[in-house]
Amino acid sequence: MTMNKQGNTYTIIYIIVLVLVVGSALALTAMALKPRQQANADADKMRQILASIHVTADQADIISTFDEYVTSQFIVDSQGQKTGDDAFAVNVAAQIKLPVDRRSLPVYVCTMPDKSVKYVLPVYGAGLWGPIWGYVALDSDGSNIFGAYFAHQGETPGLGAEIEKPAFSNQFEGKQMFKDGQYLPVTVVKSGQKPLGNEDYVDAVSGGTITSKGVAAMLSDCLTPYRQFLETLRNK
Repeated sequence: MTMNKQGNTYTIIYIIVLVLVVGSALALTAMALKPRQQANADADKMRQILASIHVTADQADIISTFDEYVTSQFIVDSQGQKTGDDAFAVNVAAQIKLPVDRRSLPVYVCTMPDKSVKYVLPVYGAGLWGPIWGYVALDSDGSNIFGAYFAHQGETPGLGAEIEKPAFSNQFEGKQMFKDGQYLPVTVVKSGQKPLGNEDYVDAVSGGTITSKGVAAMLSDCLTPYRQFLETLRNK
């Protein structure tokens, strides 16, 4: 029996078969590309961590450069106790949604050419249009900020997106996380103003008020759980 190619039945069957074939092809392509996509994401993460300690690397050398500088990594809890070794595998975006006492807090230990040690801590928060994140590198005293790197998903070019520029992140260098023995995370305030407390601060991005407030909240929310760990570094 020959099916009428002009009929509705033929058209419906044709569409179903076409959808199945195209869907299968797309699924197979996605599966084939997934390892490469993950490798690219991992390389970009490595690049950002290195940027917080002022190190740049070519894409071809990113893994070897990362391994050269990041000499160890581990996970701590809010009490400063080590709970694991694979900091790189921790999803910071997921952890920030958990209560502080249940979070896994990644720590990257970097050894510089002069043998000084830096501790890189990841941060994650919300800007005006989407997520923002970054890495803050501290000296071995657990207080002095050596460097910082920030990024975003969709902040406004020329405004909130400026958090990704060195002009903003370089302000954090030399700022202190502890003042007179008290833990006070660095904050972000409007240019020309000062915070109400004694904490160190940097100038907000001009025209990017909400994004700047997001950075301030991100630093407080993400770095405060490391307080006990940083106290341990200070007491060494």
